[in-house]
Amino acid sequence: MEFLSNINAQFYLAAYLIGGIPFGLLLAKFFAGVDVKASGSQSIGATNVLRVVKETDPVLAKKLGAATLALDALKGVVVILAGMYMGVSDATLWGIAVLAVIGHCFSPYLWFEGGKGIATGLGAMLVLLPVETIIAFVVWAVAAKTIRISSLSSLLGLAALIISSFYIHPDMPHAPVIIIGVILTYKHIPNILRIIRGEEKRVV
Repeated sequence: MEFLSNINAQFYLAAYLIGGIPFGLLLAKFFAGVDVKASGSQSIGATNVLRVVKETDPVLAKKLGAATLALDALKGVVVILAGMYMGVSDATLWGIAVLAVIGHCFSPYLWFEGGKGIATGLGAMLVLLPVETIIAFVVWAVAAKTIRISSLSSLLGLAALIISSFYIHPDMPHAPVIIIGVILTYKHIPNILRIIRGEEKRVV
């Protein structure tokens, strides 16, 4: 219990537990009466919420997809901002970012299953690496408009963020950014395999 009295440990635990909240699952069930874990890609993220709810209510699908995206991003923001307010170290802030992403991708509320982590990672990076995140967003937006494959667009944006961080902040510790990148890429392995086979669905 002495461990939990440590402020860093408290923030790490909060980041994981808040990161694990499956907003997409909850919103889709409450407002649309559908289980996104049993439909579409079975992901709890905004893309699958949009895809599944769109089958019955296209207007509601857009609203729930946007709400899921915003709330998942906030999971990567709120604990980091709280940590900054409390004056924790940069190392602790990066630990919070990593654990928020782990919480979303391996949620304790879903038997350690979860979403792809892009929105939560984006939220965390927006606070810690705002310039790189803007670059990633631009790359994602261009790819989403042209390629129209959500997973590939997200991965290209992720790659742009990691690469640009080495140029913009060459002296920062890059291990947390790489760890987050590895986690997000791992969660996208099924998508990557479908892209290679030409089976990944385009967003319409």
